[in-house]
Amino acid sequence: MSHDIHSCNCAKHCAIRIRDLGVRIGSVTILENVTAAVPRGVCTAIVGPNGAGKTTLTRTILGELSHTGIVEFGSADGDFTLKPPRFGYVPQKLIFDRDMPLTVLEYLASGLVRRPVFFGIGKAFRSKAAGYLNEVECGKLIDRPLGALSGGELQRVLLAQALMQDPEILILDEPAAGIDFKGEQLLCELLEKFRRKLGFTQLMVSHDLSMVAAHAAHVICINRTVFAAGEPDKVLTPEVLHGTFGLHVGKVEMPKHGEVCGCCH
Repeated sequence: MSHDIHSCNCAKHCAIRIRDLGVRIGSVTILENVTAAVPRGVCTAIVGPNGAGKTTLTRTILGELSHTGIVEFGSADGDFTLKPPRFGYVPQKLIFDRDMPLTVLEYLASGLVRRPVFFGIGKAFRSKAAGYLNEVECGKLIDRPLGALSGGELQRVLLAQALMQDPEILILDEPAAGIDFKGEQLLCELLEKFRRKLGFTQLMVSHDLSMVAAHAAHVICINRTVFAAGEPDKVLTPEVLHGTFGLHVGKVEMPKHGEVCGCCH
């Protein structure tokens, strides 16, 4: 299978470049010989079966896991650097006690304000948080208990928190998990709006091949190593899907012209 790292050698067009990356946890090899590139300013989707190493790859990019090989980032002046950019991260799940008396505002402050929340939240932060919540169409939730939110509402609150960090690279782990189709469409529209407005690079893990085909500009197919990478219509083929997932899968139907929401193009 082919990678397309050589098409992204210029840092001006490449946000992340990965070469010969390997990750072991204990005696278990999770990733090996991973070579891939993430183009700047668009959405790249990482796809693969359960246990393929998708989340491990994003955690490695975030600097959370030790690894062999090189992860480097394209800088604005056209060079590659090992210095990480500003990241925003939206996890697949937020594990917390839903009975805990924590409001949306307090949750946002707990992750972004240095002093403890019980000392109070300043007007400036409340105003900033309200602005971002309004942008993700959750303005009315600012004082609502976090545990009372629906899956889609919680996902948008997590997106607001990530965006408040002014990310250069926004990483999302299964952003559509646990939300309905309308929620997925709204999330894609919001990501499009913010990516165009803020200019960040979007990297998302997804198992939903139809969503990837409709919304991603670039795809990396992985199962411990990279099987292929490139534009969805060139990568999501029966041969690649069989190699990646180990199944005989037909080619994913590409959306017809006008059906793509554009969130990642």
